[in-house]
Amino acid sequence: MTSEDQACDAASRRPVEDEVDVVAEDTKKTAKGGKDKKKGSFWRELPVLIVVALVLAFLIKSFIVQAFYIPSESMENTLLKNDRVLVNKLVYHVRDIERGDVVVFSGVDSWDGEVQFEEPSNPVAAFFHAVGTAFGVVPGEKDYIKRVIGVPGDTVKCCDDKGRVTVNGVPLDEESYLYPGDVPSQKSFEIKVPKGRLWVMGDHRQVSLDSREHQSDPGGGTIPVDQVIGRAFVIVWPFSRATTLPIPDTFSQPALGAAAALGGAVPLLGGVAGAVPLVLWRRRRRARR
Repeated sequence: MTSEDQACDAASRRPVEDEVDVVAEDTKKTAKGGKDKKKGSFWRELPVLIVVALVLAFLIKSFIVQAFYIPSESMENTLLKNDRVLVNKLVYHVRDIERGDVVVFSGVDSWDGEVQFEEPSNPVAAFFHAVGTAFGVVPGEKDYIKRVIGVPGDTVKCCDDKGRVTVNGVPLDEESYLYPGDVPSQKSFEIKVPKGRLWVMGDHRQVSLDSREHQSDPGGGTIPVDQVIGRAFVIVWPFSRATTLPIPDTFSQPALGAAAALGGAVPLLGGVAGAVPLVLWRRRRRARR
């Protein structure tokens, strides 16, 4: 047997274990290389994922739902200071604002803030403050949250002989949401809510700087409907206080709407009543001619 044949015979008798070890080593190298590629791919994609998430959050916040921070005690005990609420920004595209709704609105160029804030000291702080405001982490300087008491055409008055706020002559039973120990109002007022505006009040009447405190402003304390950002419909933070914010039963009294409708119909009926004699007089005059 030649030396060449001996070498081939030795190679053919190599242990199977050696071949398994070689295959296993190659597999480990391949697996390690795959993990490295996946890890590198993740870090390359992370900035894109962050940007997409921020864009989606911005779109949701701008058009659908936005979180708001409660900065004051003016809505206690319905809302406590430092609560976070979600505001539905679509609801008023499908229905009108209703009495009893808790709304967030902008007070830009109208009301002064209830809580004073220090302006951010530098552009970086201003940027993070703006982001925090957008996502309900910090309060906005010109955003307010109140309860709608009167809608356009309503006559809101305080108080009747039992100390209650009335809307179109109908008294409101506010015990379910009014701050314990508060009276409906310590200040007397009466206003007919102009077209396109709302009369709003806080649930903690003794500390709320609401429509009552702005009667000397244009609109007599009412706010523009088009400044309403949306309806607060749920408390989301803290979790222990998570709950919905429904319209209180007192605002479902049929007499509220009936009185408002009647009030709007009175001028029309008066006009018709005045026009009938005039038409009859003209007909008689023509008949004589």
